[in-house]
Amino acid sequence: MKLDAKTMAILQGLQRNELTEALVYERLADRVKKEDDAQTLRSIAAEERKHADIWRSYTNADVKPSGAKVAMLSFLAKVLGYTFVLKKMENGEHSAVKGYGELSKKLPEAQRILEEEEVHEAKLLDMLDEESLQYVGSMVLGLSDALVELSGTLAGLTFALQNTRLIALSGLITGISATLSMASSEYLSAKSEGRTDALKSCTYTGVAYLLTVALMVLPYLLISNGGYLSAMFIMLGTVVLIILGFTYYISVAKNLSFRRRFMEMAGISLSVAGISFVIGILVKRFLGIDI
Repeated sequence: MKLDAKTMAILQGLQRNELTEALVYERLADRVKKEDDAQTLRSIAAEERKHADIWRSYTNADVKPSGAKVAMLSFLAKVLGYTFVLKKMENGEHSAVKGYGELSKKLPEAQRILEEEEVHEAKLLDMLDEESLQYVGSMVLGLSDALVELSGTLAGLTFALQNTRLIALSGLITGISATLSMASSEYLSAKSEGRTDALKSCTYTGVAYLLTVALMVLPYLLISNGGYLSAMFIMLGTVVLIILGFTYYISVAKNLSFRRRFMEMAGISLSVAGISFVIGILVKRFLGIDI
C-alpha cells in the first residue's frame, strides 16, 4: 500500500511514540513495588512494542525512541511518583486515540490498536494505588493551612515590624509551632478514627507544612532590612508558585479541575495576606509602636 507523505510522517511519529512509551513503562515497572502493577506495566510495554512493529511494517524505517522524553518522565516518576507520570501518559493515550480514529479510515490495523489503547487506559486507572497519593488529603490540608495562615502572618508583620530579620524570626517561630500543632492534630484525628497509618498521615502533613514555611520565610532571610516590601512581594509570588505547582500535580494525579482549584487557593491566600497587611498598618498606627 502506497501512502502519502503526510500519512507516512504520522506513522513515523506514532512509531516513535510507541517505542518511547514502551521504554517508560519498562522503567516504571522496575520501580513499582507491587508485583501485579509491575507485571501490568510490562505487559502494556510489550503491546506498545508490537504496535511500533506494525507501524514499522508501513514505514520501513528504524525510528528511535525519544531519549529526552524517557529521561524526563523517569525523573518525574522519582520526584513526583509514578501515579503522576502514568496520568500524564494516560492523557497522551487520549491524544493517540484521536489520531488512530482518523488513521483507521486508511489502515485497518489502526482500529484494532485503538481498541487496545483504550484497554490500556482502563488498566492504568485500575492500578493507580501509590502510597503517597493516599495521603494527598493530608498534604493538601497542611499546605493550604500553611499558605493561608503564614502568608497572612508575614504580610501583617511586614508593615508592623519593617525589619526583615525580625519578620523572618517571627515567621519561623510561628511556622514551626504551627507545623507541630497541625501534625499533632492530624495524628490525634487519625488515631480517633482508628486508623493504623496515623504516624504516616501526620508526617505527610507536617513535611508539607514545614517546607511551605521554609520557602515563604526565605525571602526575608535573603533580603536586607530596607527591602521588607520587596521580600513580601517575593513571598506572595512564592505562594502563587507553590499553589500553581501543587494544584497542577493534584489535578493531573487525581483528574481534578486545575483552573477552579488554583483560583480558589490563590484567591483565599492572597486575600488573607492583603487583609493582614492592612491590619498590620492599623495596629502599628493606632498602638503607636515603633520598632
